[in-house]
Amino acid sequence: MRAVVYEAFGEPLELRDVPEPAVPRGGVVIHVEATGLCRSDWHGWMGHDADITVLPHVPGHELAGTVAETGPGVTRWKVGDRVTVPFVCACGVCGPCAAGDQQVCENQTQPGFTHWGSYAEYVAIENADVNLVGLPEDMTYETAAALGCRFATAFRAVLAQGRASAGQWVAVHGCGGVGLSAVMVAAAAGARVVAIDIAPAALDLARQCGAAVTLDGREAGDVAEAVRDVTGGGAHVSLDALGSPATAAASIGGLRRRGRHVQVGLLPPAAGRADLPMERVIAQELEIVGSHGMAAHAYGPMMDMVQAGTLRPGLLVSRTIGLADVPRALAAMSGAGFTMIRPRG
Repeated sequence: MRAVVYEAFGEPLELRDVPEPAVPRGGVVIHVEATGLCRSDWHGWMGHDADITVLPHVPGHELAGTVAETGPGVTRWKVGDRVTVPFVCACGVCGPCAAGDQQVCENQTQPGFTHWGSYAEYVAIENADVNLVGLPEDMTYETAAALGCRFATAFRAVLAQGRASAGQWVAVHGCGGVGLSAVMVAAAAGARVVAIDIAPAALDLARQCGAAVTLDGREAGDVAEAVRDVTGGGAHVSLDALGSPATAAASIGGLRRRGRHVQVGLLPPAAGRADLPMERVIAQELEIVGSHGMAAHAYGPMMDMVQAGTLRPGLLVSRTIGLADVPRALAAMSGAGFTMIRPRG
C-alpha cells in the first residue's frame, strides 16, 4: 500500500510503498477513505510522543473508511461496513474501561502513535467490537473523519468535562480544529462564546461557528482581563484548545468565581511547564480538568446532533488533499479549518 513514512523525528516525510498491515486478533483492517491532518500528528512527528512511537512510522489518527478485513473474535462488524474510530482505542477490560471511561484506558492504543496510522491506504485497529463506530449512509467520510479526534474531543470537553449550558459564557483559547469545534458545540448548547486567536481567518471561522465575541490576542493586551471584561466578570467555562503555558494561564485567569477550566490542547514538556495561577484557583474555587478524547460508546448524542444538523462539522473542512501532499502540509500546519486527506486521491 501507499503510506506517508518518516524514519526519524523531525526528519522529512516520504510517500512510499510499504506492506499492508496484518489484521489483529479481535481487530480489523480499515480501508481509509478520509483522514485528518491534525496538530497532534505534528507533535508526534516532532518526537513529543517518542516514548510510545517506534520508527520508522506512519502518522495519522483521525480516520473513516470501510472494513476491509476482520480478525478472529470480531462479532459486531463485517467487511464493507462504514466506520470511524476514536483516536484512543481501548482494551475493553481494564478498570477504567469497565467503568465506561475508555478514553483513559490503561492499555490504550492510538493509531498514528502506538502503531502505524491512517496516512495510508489501510490501517489496523485493535479491539474492534469496543472501538468502532458505525456511520450513517448519508454521512460523508470527510465529516466522519473530522469527528475522531478534534470534534469528539471538543464535544466531551465542552459538555461533559466543562458542563457548559445555555446562557453561560464559554471562552475558547485557540481557534484551530479543536477550538473551532468547541465554539460550534458550545454555541449549539446555547452558551455565549468568546473565541480568542491571533489569526483573522480563524476568528472569522469562529464567528461562522457561532462565537458571540471574538478577541485578537495580539490586540487584547491582557487576554484574561479582556475575557473578564466582555463577559461581565469572567467565563463560566474556559478551554485552552491550543496547548501552551500562556493560553493555559490565560484560560484560568479569565474565569469567574467557581468557573471551570478544561485543558484540551496538548502541553508537551518541550513547550515548558505551565505556570498556572493556583492562588486564584484556591481563592475562587476554580476547577481544572483535562479532556482526552471520547469513548466510542459515547458517540451517540454527538452523531444525533450531526444528523439533525445542529452540529455541522463538515463546515470546518477547508480543503482536501492527497497522500502526496501530506509531507509539505504536515510540515507547514497552516491555514484555518480542517484539512482532510483522501488516500485514494
